[in-house]
Amino acid sequence: MINPFSKISEFCDLSIDPAIKLPVAIVGAGGIVDGAHLPAYKKAGVNVVGIFDTDNAKAKDVAARHNISKVYSSLDDLVNDSSSKVVDIAVPAAAQPEIFLKVAAAKKHILAQKPLATTVDKGRELAASAKSNGIVAAVNQQLRFEEGIAAAYAMVKEGWIGKVTNFAINVNLDTPWHMWPWAKDLPRLEVMLHSIHYHDTIRWFLGNPKTVFCAAGRTAGQYPQGETRTISTYLYDGNLTATVHSNHMNRGGDNYALYRIDGDQGSIRGTFGLLYDYPDGRPDTLEVRSHVLPTDGWLPYPVTMRWFPDAFMGTIGQVFRAVAGTGTLRSSVEDNVDTLRLVDALYRSMDSGVSADF
Repeated sequence: MINPFSKISEFCDLSIDPAIKLPVAIVGAGGIVDGAHLPAYKKAGVNVVGIFDTDNAKAKDVAARHNISKVYSSLDDLVNDSSSKVVDIAVPAAAQPEIFLKVAAAKKHILAQKPLATTVDKGRELAASAKSNGIVAAVNQQLRFEEGIAAAYAMVKEGWIGKVTNFAINVNLDTPWHMWPWAKDLPRLEVMLHSIHYHDTIRWFLGNPKTVFCAAGRTAGQYPQGETRTISTYLYDGNLTATVHSNHMNRGGDNYALYRIDGDQGSIRGTFGLLYDYPDGRPDTLEVRSHVLPTDGWLPYPVTMRWFPDAFMGTIGQVFRAVAGTGTLRSSVEDNVDTLRLVDALYRSMDSGVSADF
């Protein structure tokens, strides 16, 4: 019997050819590095040669627990160390540009944290710097590498659900915002730091929209200052639409994180298991119902990996492949400037109360 998922699984493969792996240095020793970057790199056999954080004690603690031999005393020490060829920058967006520009000038390849920057203009500056310095630079938009989303993307490209008519993402969560104290006073929060994953993914599937609308809210007594509930809509040519509904103040105890892609020949639906009880999570799921194959009702896809930490093997692996010339970037800095443009349009709509052109 022919396995209908064989080609789909190939697209989702996150293994890295040992011949193209490059030594990596990391800037940042926060929770995302500790809990996702480094576990993924260990699983993929990536050589992390050193780490730097402005909190030296934190960097030493992370290094000790993950067997990293070198803790840099300054960013300059990291940049000037010839033992690394790729720098993984994992810091808040406001701090990233200065680091990015210094690393790019040193001709080291970059995996940048998302958001790439806090403004579109700054994002363009970083993309231009990467180009002028001749380096490979990607953004850590790992949802493009989450197995369920990647499999759904491949199914859409194979034409399994025909012409896509709508992409909807709906999450209702009790998010532990206290895990990110640096974000407590940010005036722009939910779209910039969380739903940017969804907005970036929708762009990957559908391209840039014509017009967007975003409404946002806050809940009395919430920990962070910024918006924690958003509803976003996209309009494209030809009646194509997309929606993102994201609530982080769920008091009902019934967290869920769902997505659905509808086409004129079928549908795809899935869950982000990570978000049901972050950061522990549960397995992701994916199902497809296709009149093209056809399937007999809803057919489950065998998801074997998780968004955290497994997708982080994909974000670093794309850099290695691009440097080696054996692959292209799935989330380049140039492409990510359009994600920043989309985020900017959503905030312009949120602030004005009317739709915003992309």
